Amino acid sequence: MSGRTVSSAIFVLVLGSFFATLCDTFIKMAGSDVAIFQFTFLRAVFMCLILCPIVAFRFRHYAKSTAFLGLKLHFIRGNMWVLAAVLLVLSLAELSLATANAVFYTAPIFIMLLGAFFYKERLTVDVVFAAVLGFIGILVILRPTEVSSGMVSAILFAIVLATNSLLIKRLPQQQDMLYGLFVTQLFALPLAGGLAFWEGAAFQLDVLMYSALSSICSILYSVSCLVGYRYVASSQVTSAEYSGLIFAFLIGWWFFGEAPDLGLFVGSFFVIAPLLYLSHKDIRRLRKEQLLSNTRSNLGAG
Repeated sequence: MSGRTVSSAIFVLVLGSFFATLCDTFIKMAGSDVAIFQFTFLRAVFMCLILCPIVAFRFRHYAKSTAFLGLKLHFIRGNMWVLAAVLLVLSLAELSLATANAVFYTAPIFIMLLGAFFYKERLTVDVVFAAVLGFIGILVILRPTEVSSGMVSAILFAIVLATNSLLIKRLPQQQDMLYGLFVTQLFALPLAGGLAFWEGAAFQLDVLMYSALSSICSILYSVSCLVGYRYVASSQVTSAEYSGLIFAFLIGWWFFGEAPDLGLFVGSFFVIAPLLYLSHKDIRRLRKEQLLSNTRSNLGAG
């Protein structure tokens, strides 16, 4: 699929959401007693090994001068990736797959709030309302009688993910995004390796397998985002990514015997419905702007 039409872009993003859920599944299958830092380091290693030949092939068609652009930003994002990867393992070790993913989908809310704080983006009443409903949704999903490490890790993961996503805006536009992902993972290796060495856990073969499989799925998700958002407006297709929650429900029930309750569905509705509304509102705005532009063009031509 080319991703050049809205329908093909939606298909690519739904497929990407499936791979993202598979990534979480393999991480959860590694078990709650997995050596977290060793697992994180191996994931970074495998992502570098997989991306290296792809980037080497693609880099021949790009200006070599772009190789050293944005290194400081890649360094920051690489180390933030390590933090996010650790939080992801911690949250999936304790929470069900569907519950964790429902909390992860609050990341767009944090993106809007952090965007208003760091980039002075306009914070509308709709955005504030979506944020409030999203946080209510988190409370309904988690129903915290006491604060647990899994709950805190899931929320912090969404915040770190949102922050890392906002930093993408500062990346050099002329730099290939797969190359940027490769460099980011390279910068993640020292911190992840140092933490794994400090952890001192014995090497486990199943950790090697699950880290490799989750890395492959993570890259496939990243590629799907590159294709899905490249040619069409993000507001037209971003709702397709929420299909990942359906995959999380089904895989969690199938592989782990997790039966989602009513609270999970209600909380997920509070999180996702306002985001779908904002996306729909943005589509209407773009259509009006396009109609106005076409009208002006026709008047000019007349």
